Amino acid sequence: MLPYLFLASIIMLACVALHKFSDRLGIPALLAFILLGMFFGTDGVVKIPFDNFVFAEQICSIALIFIIFDGGFGTNWDAARPAAGKSILLSTLGVVMTAGLVGLFCRFALHMAWLEAFLLGAVISSTDAASVFSILRSKRLNLKYNTASLLEVESGSNDPISYMLTVIVLSLMTNTQSQHGTAYLIFAQVVYGLLLGALIAWAATKLLKSVRISSSGMETVLVTAIALLSYLIPTLLGGNGYLSAYVVGIVLGNTELPFKRRLIPFFDGVTSLMQMVLFFMLGLLAFPSKLPSVALPALLVALFLTFVARPIAVFLLLSPLKAKLSQMIAVSWAGFRGVASIVFAISATLLAKPNYDIFHTVFFIVLFSILLQGSLLPPLCKKLGMIDEKEDVMKTFSGYNGEIPVHFIQFIIRRDHAWCGMQIKDLALPPDTLLVFLCRDGKNIVPKGETRLQEGDRLVLSARPSERPEGVNLSEKLITEDSPYAGRPLRESVKGKKALVILIKRGDRVIIPNGDTRLHPGDLLLINRPE
Repeated sequence: MLPYLFLASIIMLACVALHKFSDRLGIPALLAFILLGMFFGTDGVVKIPFDNFVFAEQICSIALIFIIFDGGFGTNWDAARPAAGKSILLSTLGVVMTAGLVGLFCRFALHMAWLEAFLLGAVISSTDAASVFSILRSKRLNLKYNTASLLEVESGSNDPISYMLTVIVLSLMTNTQSQHGTAYLIFAQVVYGLLLGALIAWAATKLLKSVRISSSGMETVLVTAIALLSYLIPTLLGGNGYLSAYVVGIVLGNTELPFKRRLIPFFDGVTSLMQMVLFFMLGLLAFPSKLPSVALPALLVALFLTFVARPIAVFLLLSPLKAKLSQMIAVSWAGFRGVASIVFAISATLLAKPNYDIFHTVFFIVLFSILLQGSLLPPLCKKLGMIDEKEDVMKTFSGYNGEIPVHFIQFIIRRDHAWCGMQIKDLALPPDTLLVFLCRDGKNIVPKGETRLQEGDRLVLSARPSERPEGVNLSEKLITEDSPYAGRPLRESVKGKKALVILIKRGDRVIIPNGDTRLHPGDLLLINRPE
């Protein structure tokens, strides 16, 4: 048990390190997780033996629930609404068209059997939310014409449609459904997924608004249970659990909940962990030695998908809506294939056992897509003039707080204070600073320009906080009675070559120190330790 825990810790640390340095390496972070899995895998350097497709499919399906739920939860519907029509077209008809075109290419160019050709098309027909979100956020890539919101909603909502197509083709390949059964399967996947998702979202909203949670952290447990149930209930009834999870996520993410601000960082962390686990496990499951055998057909499919199928679907659907040419090119290029495609390929391997290696074929296509399209999307958008410098892409996520934060400063006017006896209108306040409150002799006074400040007045100032300046990392240190630095000069007290004591507060006095200033018990040091 202990060796496995140790290995898991090392792997998570390596994933965090790769995430931090992925930009410097010039590759998307999610691709780095896959490569790390391949490094640890059977054909890699560490050579961990792992080829359990059943276990991998179960773990990956659970991880995908949270990724899809968070895709909805993190989408700001107010920002996404102008692009919702285009997004829904791409995530429904666009997925069907892409699957059909790829299926036809595989049938006539690669001479696959009809159902096997369309199985591959269905599996790789959706774009990857994790990759899209990761690149938009990490690159702060806000795009004109609401394109960022369009891509977020499309990539977050099209996995359920791809899953539905995969289930339909698999049912035909395994002869588990008649024609009427297939029609009902389509009905159940869409209607049950949407209807039950809406009902669960309604019930969850009522519950979360009415429940009173006394223990901190329990709200995250409650919403996690809701996310899992949003997938499980429709799935047990034959519906599309992923579609339901997305619907519940987008409703909860755009509902004012009493503890919503605590949920956002929690689900960001959970989703990041799930992405690490998912991409690493898929890399671990892959055998790099098998990639050369599928490289040529996989490359042909990847090129056709990237340069023919995806652009045709995008242009046919968005041109009637009078979308800009630059927008359609950017949306076409942003159609990354990703983790959902590989998870669906695992299910296809287990259920249908096609005559070709669908898992490594899809794995190759995903590597190609993330590496080529993910790396080139930012410069391509810049070349197309699609970058919107005036907006912040984070506004398109529900975690964005559009309210301006305010800091408050409280102090008492003493006899020797420079403001004592001055009128408020004569005070030289810093920019973006207001005097909002004045208390005198226990009475609250509305401050006016003619109000003259007196000794003992308690003032409250409001100020808008600025962004943290580069190279500034402030902290406080209190010198106590038993501190080893009490009575010693400052130069012997602060450790670290870059550390600088900016000021010392001693009682009511503020001291600008030098190296010879001796520290006294009760001194409060303001220290800057640049990162």
